[in-house]
Amino acid sequence: MWQRVVRGVSAGLAGWLRSCRPPVCHYGSGQQRESRNLLRGVCYRNRPGKTGRLLAALTGAFLWEEERVREEEILRPAEEMKKAQFAAHRVHCHSMKCEEDEGWELVLDKKDFRLWRRPIEGTYLYQYRVFGSYNDVTPRQFFNVQLDTEYRKKWDALVIKLEVIERDVVSGSEVLHWVTHFPYPMYSRDYVYVRKYNVDQENNLMVLVSRAVEHPEVPESPNYVRVRNYHSQMVIRPHTTFDENGFDYLLTYSDNPQTVFPRYCVNWMVSSGMPDFLEKLHLATLRAKNMEIKVRDYISTRPQDCSSEARASPERKPAAAHSAPQMDYA
Repeated sequence: MWQRVVRGVSAGLAGWLRSCRPPVCHYGSGQQRESRNLLRGVCYRNRPGKTGRLLAALTGAFLWEEERVREEEILRPAEEMKKAQFAAHRVHCHSMKCEEDEGWELVLDKKDFRLWRRPIEGTYLYQYRVFGSYNDVTPRQFFNVQLDTEYRKKWDALVIKLEVIERDVVSGSEVLHWVTHFPYPMYSRDYVYVRKYNVDQENNLMVLVSRAVEHPEVPESPNYVRVRNYHSQMVIRPHTTFDENGFDYLLTYSDNPQTVFPRYCVNWMVSSGMPDFLEKLHLATLRAKNMEIKVRDYISTRPQDCSSEARASPERKPAAAHSAPQMDYA
């Protein structure tokens, strides 16, 4: 019944928007862009299987049942880490050429750092994968620095805004809003994403999964370009324990920065930005260790393990301002 109601409302609203829109000129006014964005939003939310998102938009609620990070999303990168480590220790896979069987192309091969990419079907974009090691910090320190939003504001000069919007305290998932500078002359980008981490003591693994979502309390801003396609998986395996120096990590990452620049510029920016970010993260971990900077210990404050799919018990912040027209972007 809800689906019929939603389809009827969406069809009527779409027809009204089309009838009210003035003739389209070459560049388009701000009012026209706003109408097109609203129309695209209605059509997107009314796609098959998206009824819940439309209801969430109408009620102003975030549906944890649909958007929280699931157990299989945590387990999948953990299995990929096992394969990557196995390949790295095989003599005839010195450069992990066996990754090519899955479409990965080796882009950068350095000591303790290897970067691959593979095309994302139907786009000009790539998915990236990094396998590397650090031997001068502990897995716990590296993991905590990556998760601590307050500390990141201090060591990452690109961050404009980074805050937790809502937490599902039962499952451990949380929604964040991240605004970051992009290289000149591009506009800054903002991300709304859900993340979840898991520490597997039995298998000696730490996993962090993040992906883009929509949240009613974080509408688009005219000051930033919203990145809607974003996914990141980080897996850490200690060489010994969580509190002794040395670990391997596997980072798999993709996003669409929505820029009009040529594809080779975008791909260069992402492929060069990943090593730079990882080195900044590593240096921030060393600084926290050597200067005894207080960083929140997420491992000891973990609310529940990754198998929890219980009913959401969200903590929420005050609602943001109403949505503004989306900007034309570079």
